[in-house]
Amino acid sequence: MTSDQVWIGVSLTLALAVGCQIVGSKLRIPALLLLLPAGFIAGAVTDDINPNNLLGASFQPLVSLAVAVILYDAGLGLNLSKLKGHTRRVVVRLLLLGVPLTWVVATLVSGPLFDMAHGAAVMFGVILVVSGPTVVGPLLGFIRPKDRLRRVLTWEGSLIDPPGALLGAVVFHGVTASQQHRHRDQLVDFVVSLGIGGVGAIVGIAILWVFLYKLRLGEVLGTSAQLATVIAVAGVCDVIRDDTGLIAAVCMGLAVANMPQFDMPSRQAFFEVLVQLIIGVLFISISATGTPESVRHLLLPTLGLVAILVLVVRPVVAALSCLRTDLPRNERMFVGWMAPRGIVAAATASTFAADLIAKNIRGADKILPGTFLVIVMTVTVYGLTAEPVAKWLDVIRKRRTRPLVAGGEAWVVDLATSLENTGMEVLMWAETHEQREAIRARGLEVAPDALIAEASSPDVEIEGVTEILLLTSEHTFNSVATEILRGGEGGRVYRIGSPEDARTGALERDGDTILFHPDLTDDAMIREFGGGARFAVAAGDGVPPDHKLLFRVRRNGELVAVTTRSTPEPQAGDSVVLFGPISTVPQALTASPDAGSA
Repeated sequence: MTSDQVWIGVSLTLALAVGCQIVGSKLRIPALLLLLPAGFIAGAVTDDINPNNLLGASFQPLVSLAVAVILYDAGLGLNLSKLKGHTRRVVVRLLLLGVPLTWVVATLVSGPLFDMAHGAAVMFGVILVVSGPTVVGPLLGFIRPKDRLRRVLTWEGSLIDPPGALLGAVVFHGVTASQQHRHRDQLVDFVVSLGIGGVGAIVGIAILWVFLYKLRLGEVLGTSAQLATVIAVAGVCDVIRDDTGLIAAVCMGLAVANMPQFDMPSRQAFFEVLVQLIIGVLFISISATGTPESVRHLLLPTLGLVAILVLVVRPVVAALSCLRTDLPRNERMFVGWMAPRGIVAAATASTFAADLIAKNIRGADKILPGTFLVIVMTVTVYGLTAEPVAKWLDVIRKRRTRPLVAGGEAWVVDLATSLENTGMEVLMWAETHEQREAIRARGLEVAPDALIAEASSPDVEIEGVTEILLLTSEHTFNSVATEILRGGEGGRVYRIGSPEDARTGALERDGDTILFHPDLTDDAMIREFGGGARFAVAAGDGVPPDHKLLFRVRRNGELVAVTTRSTPEPQAGDSVVLFGPISTVPQALTASPDAGSA
């Protein structure tokens, strides 16, 4: 290809990847539903976007490294403390039962449906066992299921990809080897691959420990160090043995997320942007390799295969995995309705299909287009039906507010206690150890140190944080954090005002994110609180003249804040959170528990 064609191809790929995600967010549909057809159509219209033409032999290694970064980021979101009890039991069963059952059924069905030789059918079957965070994560972020249900599906999607890819590599070597290549040798290959990935993970964790703990690199350098380490370790592992870098990547992410030594924010905004871009580019690129001629005659066989996987295999796997656990029936049914295929399946198929075709194995030429169609069909089925099914099963997390209150001053803790009295589950974050201990002493939940850095992530939203109130005494931190954490979702993040806001014009520019009356800056709150003013919660709309309205709590639990730009209108069933002299609070109001203390 000429340099002009390369520029056009790269530019078009990036434009489609980002454009589909923007359009999807505006239309309130999963971007995956747009990425796959956009890439396929672009690949059919022009050869410039085909990654094999753009990158040649470099395409497959780049895909592997990109998937390694995605899995590392997925590992960062896996909190081991939340994988316990019946949740852990379900996840383990989904892996131990789901992988072999899906593999066997897909193999048995693919042979006659696609007219494949046994070796090609076995390879096709093992490719289809994976799901992955590239599709499960965005769909769950769109649906917002209940917390434990989200954890089950997130853990399954993140942990099934590395062993699934390794199985693909082992099966490929078994299919292409001589008749003397025994099953025992394949098992040894699999164990050796796990060992290589594990050793790579240990080396990567040690390097990250030096960067993040010993050298105390800041957020920018720390993020760059993580990215470089993941790519380097995954690359070396893959050179030694195919796909072992995926094991190393997800284990490194798990370590950074769960080991106390890694006390810096684990998922910076850069990773969020990078992973979203990688997902978009990979889906566009891989779907562009398909052609109408290669998939047209496979539509009906693939439709039959997908019907069996979606309507039979996945429900059976989910039923067996949830047997004798405390997951409610509706959540079990939703687990049985969430198993899309994604990038790892496509990457594995594109890696091994060409070599199987070269070996003249019958049906091998159908593996890649068949995998592409399975991805398209499963993403379409689950993308279009998951939300209505989740609503029908009543597994969507309720919109009742769970505010994250950032700050450790006495007045902030008192306000958080008052919000807790309205029935909310308040989560607090504070910078110092002393402040966190004081918060715990009041019976409030303390968030992990990294939560503020993660709060713009979809995973945190799924965990239940719906409002972020930045009430620290650091004016600059509040302002900068507000801009970073809003992430295009204005109205979810608020901050306390400061005396400088009027001088800098922030009251007019950012009035929808600055809390309370313009006179109630953080300095004023500290001063009035120290002078005896307290917070109170009232049922109804009564606001004494010497009190200021701070929040309305709707009947459905929604928290609506007063900002310098707007005051929410009263509605039937409201409660109000007020601030003023405790001595004039009417009996109809309920003051915060320590209202008499300074």
